[in-house]
Amino acid sequence: MEKRRFGNTDMHVSVLGFGGSEIGYQGVNVRDVKNLLASALDAGLNVIDTAECYRESEELIGEAVSDRRSDFYLFTKCGHAAGFAEPDWTPAMLQKSIERSLTRLKTDHVDLIQLHSCSEEVLRQGDVIDVLRRAKEAGKTRYIGYSGDRSAARYAIECGAFDALQTSVNIADQEPIELTIPHAAARNMGVIAKRPIANAAWKTKEKPTEAYHHAYWERFQSLRYDFLEGNLTDAVGVALRFTLSIPGVHTAIVGTTQPGRWQENARLLERGPLPEEMFAAIRSRYHDVASADWVGQT
Repeated sequence: MEKRRFGNTDMHVSVLGFGGSEIGYQGVNVRDVKNLLASALDAGLNVIDTAECYRESEELIGEAVSDRRSDFYLFTKCGHAAGFAEPDWTPAMLQKSIERSLTRLKTDHVDLIQLHSCSEEVLRQGDVIDVLRRAKEAGKTRYIGYSGDRSAARYAIECGAFDALQTSVNIADQEPIELTIPHAAARNMGVIAKRPIANAAWKTKEKPTEAYHHAYWERFQSLRYDFLEGNLTDAVGVALRFTLSIPGVHTAIVGTTQPGRWQENARLLERGPLPEEMFAAIRSRYHDVASADWVGQT
């Protein structure tokens, strides 16, 4: 598995990482999570990304692989915590949330703590950034980042406070390719692509019942990429290779509850970057049909 230097950090991250939302939201048991992550770690994965709001995700990861803590980089996010008296985005809540995340993950530090899609207005106030800076100074995280999109992500880059950006970018979500990622690269920030295959929302002919998938499904009705009409595995490969061919992207996090799926995706990447002609055709089609309200999906 190819590894890339993660911005101006000392981390060399696998280009394919694990996203922890699905295991939390779909109620996977610890035994299955352990099997899933152990096999992925054995196959070369070294990035696990989660968040305190992904239900039991942090606890599951802590139970499953805390005994292999030195084998991977551990990223989490804060800002949408449940169970605290304080409202979101207050320094007191963020501090408590970070402590709880460490407890859940069974570790004394993470490699990256990210603010989870707070607004540009909140970022500009500065208090939330100061909480992460203090956590870094205290050794609770090695680096700090921002996870989000649009103008808030652009400000997070320009303010110079963060080591990393996580943003939504894929064949149906291309705004960051011009708006944010080049600027993050210019500042030597690590860049994480979330939703790198757009939830594979094109695979259903009928509109999905789950609202989470609606935005991308509707976009695909307009995009109608030719390569999505064939084999699903091949289409996933093209989509994933497109995201990882974007200059400045270091790792793409994909969530799954199925043991073996990570290895399948890793094999799809063995073909290397997408050919320039195909990459350009996907970009051109997107520019032809995308509307101004095609914004990054949180």
